[in-house]
Amino acid sequence: MATLTEAPPPLTPTAPEKKPPRRRGRFTPYWLLLPGILWLLVFFALPMIYQASTSVQTGSLETGYKVTWHFATYWDALATYWPQFLRSILYAGAATILCLVLGYPLAYLIAFRAGRWRNLIMVLVIAPFFTSFLIRTLAWKTILADGGPVVSALNSLHVLDVTNWLGWTTGDRVLATPLAVVCGLTYNFLPFMILPLYTSLERIDGRLHEAAGDLYAKPATTFRKVTFPLSMPGVVSGTLLTFIPAAGDYVNAELLGSTDTRMIGNVIQTQFLRILDYPTAAALSFILMAAILLMVTFYIRKSGTEDLV
Repeated sequence: MATLTEAPPPLTPTAPEKKPPRRRGRFTPYWLLLPGILWLLVFFALPMIYQASTSVQTGSLETGYKVTWHFATYWDALATYWPQFLRSILYAGAATILCLVLGYPLAYLIAFRAGRWRNLIMVLVIAPFFTSFLIRTLAWKTILADGGPVVSALNSLHVLDVTNWLGWTTGDRVLATPLAVVCGLTYNFLPFMILPLYTSLERIDGRLHEAAGDLYAKPATTFRKVTFPLSMPGVVSGTLLTFIPAAGDYVNAELLGSTDTRMIGNVIQTQFLRILDYPTAAALSFILMAAILLMVTFYIRKSGTEDLV
């Protein structure tokens, strides 16, 4: 009882809790992102804002341009140059399909069959990047020259008969025709298709192919059920990297085509540098950007994959 009635011992004062030290490097990631953000603001966002304001201006180079919110420029530009828009989409789509047809087998070969030759083939794929875009395009003027070996071979194989019927060539001539423009686009943007495809195919686990073989799947079935679905991120990335720059290209149409094969990039260049109609050129640029953005969004949704390479 005496023990129970004793007063409890005094509580010893506890030291105040110390706050955890502030981490000095918590702002480091933001400082590392700052140069990239500034780069995008200065060289992407600000020019976009300036071009948006230019597209709604009225005036002339002599009197000056003023922002009058003249949105009719968009409708006038689209009503006048809609054939060039459709032609650009058609040429870019044809070049993208050709790049996919030509690039997928080569990417498959590099990923699964190249062996020790893989590095050499990869160097050959990116070799066109060692020269300028302009030189590569000018080389096709020699390749597709009238009476040259390529045109003679196409004529002997009656390929030109088919392309003439489709309206892609005229007679025995390939230069200054839609076929020449599409060939130039395909050649210049083919590496942009092969590299994402190769990266996607290389990630596929080879044991999946062995499992398909153990289940008595034929090679065609294995490709259709295993290889191609797993390579869809590369297909989507490659088609986007090919179609988007091809739709706005103007070099191939300028050097390999004619006035009948002008793309919207040629029109924008002419409006900016020759006619000096800046509002129309800016409106055309925004219409092209909006059209490509809508098509890309629809394409990604329908492709069933958002895991881009």
